[in-house]
Amino acid sequence: MHHAFKLGEAEYNLELSRGAGGYRLHVTDGSVPVNLRAEDDGHAILTVDGRSERVLIAVRGDDVFVHLGGTAYQLRYEHPLQRLAAQSHGAAEDQIRAPMPGSLVAVHVKVGQAVARGETLLVMESMKMETTIAAPRDGVVEAVHFEKGQTFDRDALLLSLAQQA
Repeated sequence: MHHAFKLGEAEYNLELSRGAGGYRLHVTDGSVPVNLRAEDDGHAILTVDGRSERVLIAVRGDDVFVHLGGTAYQLRYEHPLQRLAAQSHGAAEDQIRAPMPGSLVAVHVKVGQAVARGETLLVMESMKMETTIAAPRDGVVEAVHFEKGQTFDRDALLLSLAQQA
């Protein structure tokens, strides 16, 4: 699964997959095993490629605070749909695209319906995980391009929004 984080002004794109005893972090020249194990005192043990460190992690919304080796870091998780919108310079707010391949499990809106920012539009399933697709802005549903049960690829156009009249 693809993830993007910002640390300061730098953006880091990460690919994670399940592996024996944890996960695998995919990097340019291969992959390394990673694992995060919670302890009873609120800390966790982060193991990357066999090297373990004690960390303290706190999450607030899309912000992840990590205290590691005497230094505190603040990371900001970026949702795949927000990243697509930024890459399209805002045009993605009119075109709701699939953040990953999957299938549509629920359609909560119909063509011509007015929606508010944050309102649930669709629910998709990918790799046995459901993802709620919310309206990025106020608007009117112009088109729903897939029906419940249909499958699609990453970046498929799922729904189109128009400006409210």
